[in-house]
Amino acid sequence: MANKKIYRRNRIKQRVRKTISGTPERPRMSVYRSNRDIYVQLIDDLAGHTLVSASSTAADIRDAKVTKCEKAAMVGKAVAEMAKAAGIQSVVFDRNGYLYHGRVKSLADAAREGGLTF
Repeated sequence: MANKKIYRRNRIKQRVRKTISGTPERPRMSVYRSNRDIYVQLIDDLAGHTLVSASSTAADIRDAKVTKCEKAAMVGKAVAEMAKAAGIQSVVFDRNGYLYHGRVKSLADAAREGGLTF
């Protein structure tokens, strides 16, 4: 069962990554969701560099006694603040093969509230 899910997610991921790519002006916002944590990176695919990254393993987010969706929202706000500090206003959202609901959706909504446009 797990291999079937991973295979399905990788197929979706390849299909999406064919069409989207990050640039220095508009980087790709890639989300990775594990069972416990959530990670997000703003990636410039032309240079192959990560410009900004945030995760729920940061000390202030990790120690909060909240649900996983609320932690994802905290990560979304954190990445939006870091992106603004780096001079990034708009991004291309890469959900990385995950369905757009739950933690992925709450992260995206919080990043939009924080000032990122995508």
